[in-house]
Amino acid sequence: MSYGTEWRKSGACATADPDLFYPIGTGNAAARQIAEACRICAACHVRRECLDYAMENREAHGIWGGTTPEERAHARRKETDAQRYGARTAQRTAPETAA
Repeated sequence: MSYGTEWRKSGACATADPDLFYPIGTGNAAARQIAEACRICAACHVRRECLDYAMENREAHGIWGGTTPEERAHARRKETDAQRYGARTAQRTAPETAA
């Protein structure tokens, strides 16, 4: 699925400082910045589109759809694992075909 970017114009972040969504570091200041960005995302009516865009485009930086890069990477791993597990399960349960 491919998402355009028109939704970005109406995002809750459109009037916020863009740097807020790209914290640098891992200390308390970055944690406060992440929390503030996620608070803005929580009230956003295009949050789903934002997250879908970030997942599809494998955004490795910034807060998108109220998620951190680590949260998105974890979700991608879970999705990949589920697909692998589903494929293995389908192979084991698929009926054999006569040659």
